[in-house]
Amino acid sequence: MNGLGLLHEENRSLRLTHEGQEIARYVHKPWDSPLESPRPYFHPLRTLRGNEVSLYRPHDHVWHKGIAWSLPNVGPANFWGGPTYLREQGYRQLDNNGSTDHRGFDRIEAAPDHVSVTEHLEWNTRQGARWFTENRSFRVTATPSQGAWTLLFETAFTNVTRAPITLGSPTTEGRPNAGYGGLFWRGPRSFSGGLARTATQEGTDELMGVQAPWLSFTGKHDATDDSSTLVFVDAPDNPGHPVKWFVRSNIFACVCPAPFFDQEVDIEPEQTLAYRYAVVIADGDPGASGCKDLADLGLSALEST
Repeated sequence: MNGLGLLHEENRSLRLTHEGQEIARYVHKPWDSPLESPRPYFHPLRTLRGNEVSLYRPHDHVWHKGIAWSLPNVGPANFWGGPTYLREQGYRQLDNNGSTDHRGFDRIEAAPDHVSVTEHLEWNTRQGARWFTENRSFRVTATPSQGAWTLLFETAFTNVTRAPITLGSPTTEGRPNAGYGGLFWRGPRSFSGGLARTATQEGTDELMGVQAPWLSFTGKHDATDDSSTLVFVDAPDNPGHPVKWFVRSNIFACVCPAPFFDQEVDIEPEQTLAYRYAVVIADGDPGASGCKDLADLGLSALEST
């Protein structure tokens, strides 16, 4: 099979391939427990060379699932999974783990040069109240000449309640440098100690909270001499661009463009918030200049839509 392809597992997932090899699986009907805030996710993710660059349900945080759109502090609800961080109380396991529920695909389009998907979802609290409707889309393209493929992710979610809902993070609740929430990626165990880069900096955990248009993460694989790189690009038209980044390397590998890192956002009734990101997944360590080239590739994907 030449180029990109797609296999639809009814009521379960979409499997995306390149040259017949699976590079991503989008699970839209997860089988997770309510405690893990079930929501669609991408896992496994692989480079064009076949190296796996995502982690599913790690024992330390079982609610981490590859790449997923996840929000921990949504008013009193948790659409992230696990315990909720509360000011002056710390993490508490509450009966507040909501779910992001797939309601249908509006379009599934597969061609050798792209795969495009749009779907609609609902955000429901643990008690069964519908708080948000969401229109989501993603598009996949491949650039073999750069050893990379690009995932373009877009979301627009609307408050369908009669009251404002505040979006925040553990940092807005008082925990320093814990501003996670948004399009969150958890990398393989072997990526621990990997290198994060922006256009002006490189390092590990000291890049936590840095504000930049893009951030890359390069890690190494067990059993081979291979490295892989992911470059996350914040769309210039996103609210608050350039975003603050949640990034860790020394404990475990994770990256999240975090639009609510240290600033709460109120979403009013019938208001819609929209965000767009590109994730470029590449073989090897291209170095600082190569990461900039991959970021440009992601930016071009964002500008083409």
